[in-house]
Amino acid sequence: MELTGYLDFWFRDLPIVERIPHFERLGIRRLDVWLWRERPMAEIYAECKQRGMIINSTFDGNCGNLVDATDHDRVLRAWEESLEAAVKYEIPHLFIFSNQIDVSAKGEWVQQLNRDYTPGEMYANLLDGVEKVMRLVKQTKVQLWFEALNTFHIHGGVFVCTHDLAADIVRRFDDPQLRLSFDCYHQQRTAGNLIWGMEQYYGLYPTFHIGDCPTRQEPGTGEINFANISAKLDEKLDELGYDGLIGLECFPSKTEEEALATIRGYFPRAI
Repeated sequence: MELTGYLDFWFRDLPIVERIPHFERLGIRRLDVWLWRERPMAEIYAECKQRGMIINSTFDGNCGNLVDATDHDRVLRAWEESLEAAVKYEIPHLFIFSNQIDVSAKGEWVQQLNRDYTPGEMYANLLDGVEKVMRLVKQTKVQLWFEALNTFHIHGGVFVCTHDLAADIVRRFDDPQLRLSFDCYHQQRTAGNLIWGMEQYYGLYPTFHIGDCPTRQEPGTGEINFANISAKLDEKLDELGYDGLIGLECFPSKTEEEALATIRGYFPRAI
């Protein structure tokens, strides 16, 4: 298992490019960044390249709504640009969501759809949209991570809000370039059943995010029993060879060094 560091969550008192050497100092060489259109990607890439590090993943804040058939043209244009950026900056993974999330002073809201749909229609639109996106993805070596987002702080009805539904999509396509992102924070907020989900979706998720709940800080700061979570991952490592990524998509409650020490205490096999 390998730790990946989130530039948007750690060392937030520094400009984003200046955070990179601090992750290197901590021994973390894979970095994830939110919202690639809004970040100085060329500078981040150059700094990582110089230090032998990589941008591990990103996503697009202007991705459109896969659940809205009338929005698919915009979705595909956005994905063409995201994939072009991923190839340019050697980013192996991109996140994919069912809905576009808009952030404002009023919080995080699902972007309004162009018309009303039944849940069945939205799911059919989603599957059709993912199929179209995957045709673009197959022209690259990029792997997509489908992530379910929570309905607690993301308002307005995000469609794929449980790992169960996200896993169903991944299983339907059965494509190595479309996998599941298992996010403890989002899953706990919406559905719980973390250990059940780890077992049910095993083999689908190459990345596992460890923000605690409700504050999205490092393990041990909230309600999730990460001692049992880490024991389950160790069990899968011994039984089936799980060797995925552990995403540090969490805010340190104290210093980054202290947060990392706590995380390594829970996940001692992670490098």
